[in-house]
Amino acid sequence: MPTGVALRDVREQLFDAADRILLSAGPHALTSRAVTTEAGCAKGVLHRHFADFDAFLAGYVLDRVHRMDAQAARLTEAAGTGTVAGNVAGALTALFGSVAVAIVALVTFRDELRARLREDWPAGVPVLTEGARMIASYLEDERSRGRIARDADPDTLGAMLIGTGHLLFADRTGPPPTPEAVLAMVTKIVPAV
Repeated sequence: MPTGVALRDVREQLFDAADRILLSAGPHALTSRAVTTEAGCAKGVLHRHFADFDAFLAGYVLDRVHRMDAQAARLTEAAGTGTVAGNVAGALTALFGSVAVAIVALVTFRDELRARLREDWPAGVPVLTEGARMIASYLEDERSRGRIARDADPDTLGAMLIGTGHLLFADRTGPPPTPEAVLAMVTKIVPAV
């Protein structure tokens, strides 16, 4: 590996490498050596930016959670347009069609990572809890517009939709659920007006 070569956005290169490894080989293949090899840099680069590998993984997970902000903004902008079920189904498909399912497996797989995440994220799996909040916020907006039942509980519905959506998308080895299957699931959970 050449030395003295300046790397741009090292953290992002390492995080993108982690995405590729998680998606292609799963959490068991995610090691510091695999990440640096995939990123095309020396192993010491990771340790210059992070105290240890679990600190890297915690930073990676939280970075990917914060990337959901753009998706949440798009979902908020969709309030009052299209159908509620269609908007939620689209958000779930975008969320779980990304690296999110693999991140859930990673957090479940590594005890030390969960302990590190608790320092910044007090409960739950960050990708799932943030996804539930995103959907709950959207459903609250739609409820105030009269597009879902007035007595609907957006927080409970958000958690149900994330949990059920995760179950639909959890098998990384098979084909993803069809858009029709995701829409049917959302339609059964979200109470119509």
